Amino acid sequence: MPLLEAEGIEVAYGDIRAVAEVGFSVAAGELVAIIGANGAGKTSILGALMGMVPLKRGRIRFKGEEITRQPAHRRARNGMRLVPERARVFPRLTVRENLLIGLYGLRRRLPMAERLEWLHARFPILLQRAGQPANTLSGGEQQQLAIARALISKPDLLLVDEISMGLMPKLADEVFSLLQDLNRNHGLTILLVEQNAVASLEIAQRAYVIETGRLTHQGAAADLMADPRVREAYLGADLHAGS
Repeated sequence: MPLLEAEGIEVAYGDIRAVAEVGFSVAAGELVAIIGANGAGKTSILGALMGMVPLKRGRIRFKGEEITRQPAHRRARNGMRLVPERARVFPRLTVRENLLIGLYGLRRRLPMAERLEWLHARFPILLQRAGQPANTLSGGEQQQLAIARALISKPDLLLVDEISMGLMPKLADEVFSLLQDLNRNHGLTILLVEQNAVASLEIAQRAYVIETGRLTHQGAAADLMADPRVREAYLGADLHAGS
């Protein structure tokens, strides 16, 4: 049974249909990518999964339970966490205060000292800057803070929205490497939506391609990387730039 399953989901904003009859699944321990151009509907999919955007049609199941009409806070409490695009940290709160916000509403008790130690080992800059306001961090550091804030509650599923947006290529590479490490070495299940198709397919096991709200391709990430249609539409510019 998949950890997460979406079946025929549709999202509309007034008369504009952003997502049309999209279905996909994520198994426990997988890193799955949804790639597509800007405006394809990727962020709307994550919003629907997290309960922040209402579904017009379709069903969502998480851990075998239908959550289609669950509010966002219950989904978060049940182990689903979102890393939003452009980090969206609380600028005037300190780095430590931003981290602790990730525990808000959590019912189960977690060993706080142990969780913070685990996070600081993976994000040492956050320990160094613990007392600083979040708006004093660089873009890449704020992105690390947003990921750590989502991880502090020890989620079962991490939803990641356009993590490379606004980052310099070197910093974006570091963030993708971090996600790969969290998945491969720590067993974290991740659903990543991204415009950067090459970087996403390089770290994912499976992927889905979405165009103007519709699912057009799916399969193993390596197979999609080699698919001439996908290469022409999404990988050409990136591959030529890197050659």
